[in-house]
Parts: sequence; structure tokens; C-alpha cells
Amino acid sequence: MLLVCDCMPADGPAYFTDALADLALDGREGTVHSLPADGLPTLSNVDAVVLTGSTAGVYEADERPWLDDARLLARDLVARELPTLGVCFGHQLVNDALGGTVEAGDQRRGIADVNLGDDPLFEGVSGRIPMVHGDYVVAPGDRMETVASADYYDHLATRHEDAPVWTVQYHPEFTAALLDRVADDFGWPDADRDFGDVTADRTVENFVAAAGLD
Repeated sequence: MLLVCDCMPADGPAYFTDALADLALDGREGTVHSLPADGLPTLSNVDAVVLTGSTAGVYEADERPWLDDARLLARDLVARELPTLGVCFGHQLVNDALGGTVEAGDQRRGIADVNLGDDPLFEGVSGRIPMVHGDYVVAPGDRMETVASADYYDHLATRHEDAPVWTVQYHPEFTAALLDRVADDFGWPDADRDFGDVTADRTVENFVAAAGLD
């Protein structure tokens, strides 16, 4: 079973999580669990996990107590060696939970040209990636290796040395269909409205294949 762990608080937009869940599940056996609303999920029958984006910051535990559970979950996924994909906030969460550093920075909205490493997660993924974020992994967590970067972001994606755990800062679920909503909620440059060569959604397909769920 594939678990999509929804990290979006109630005051954040749901459509990112909905789009990621649709892309990941796509008729597969699975479920969506809200971490902020429902606490830690049960992992006994789970084969793989996707950690979604969020409008929360990993450094906001005083205001958002559920973040303590989120860190516990991230460490448990690594310890169990459950195939895991962290997306945007999920990227930050895993690295933070493993002792890395996440900091707030300039807001980034638009399509970025990135350098993707030689990793099965990026097969068929072009170097033009949709980015919507304001927090940055500035030091990866313990045993997390950097597998993608950009000129403005050294640790854009990471992978654990041993466990099947990958994290990406970008949004593989963000397609042209979401563009107007993203622009209304977060802003978006007019120059980056052409998604013709954006294939970031392949990231999720590749993860599902690596997890043995395709």
C-alpha cells in the first residue's frame, strides 16, 4: 500500500496535496493521511510513503506541535527502510529530522534550470523544474547525499546513502493545469508559463517503480 502523508495544515491550499495524491495513487492501492489533523499514521501495512509539501516551516514547532510527530515519522521511515519520497516540505522535513539545517530565504516562484544527478529518480525528467518555496535545505541530514542542485540552491534534492529515501525541493505534481491557482495564491512570473518541456511529474512514476509498486 502507498501512503500519501499530507503535511499541509488546514490553513494551506489543498490542491497541491490533491494533485500529488492523484499522481502517486493513480489507481494503486493506497490512502491519504493528514499528519497535522490525525497524528502519526500506522505503517504496518505500508509499502511506500510520499511526504507532501506544506505551507508550514520545519522550524515552527512552537506554533505547530504536529511537527514533532513529523520528525518522528521521518526518522522512523529511514529506520524501517521504507521507500519514501519527500516533496518540497517533505524534502526539508527529512533532512531536518536527520540533523540537517533548513533556513528561510528568498521566495522562489517559477521554472528553474537545475542540474539533476545520475539517479533513477530523474529518468526522463527534464532540467526545467517548477519551484514554489521559501525555505531551503542548507545542510543535508546525516547520510543524505545531494543528487540535484541549481545555481541558487546547492541541495535541491537528496538521497539517503542506504535507505530507499529520496527528497526533492520541486513540485512534481505542479503542471500547467494548476498554474492559475498557484499564481493567485503565491505569484508566478509571466515568463514561466510555458510547461511544454517540463516533465517533473515523471519523478513520481520513477519513485513508484523504484518502490516496486508499478
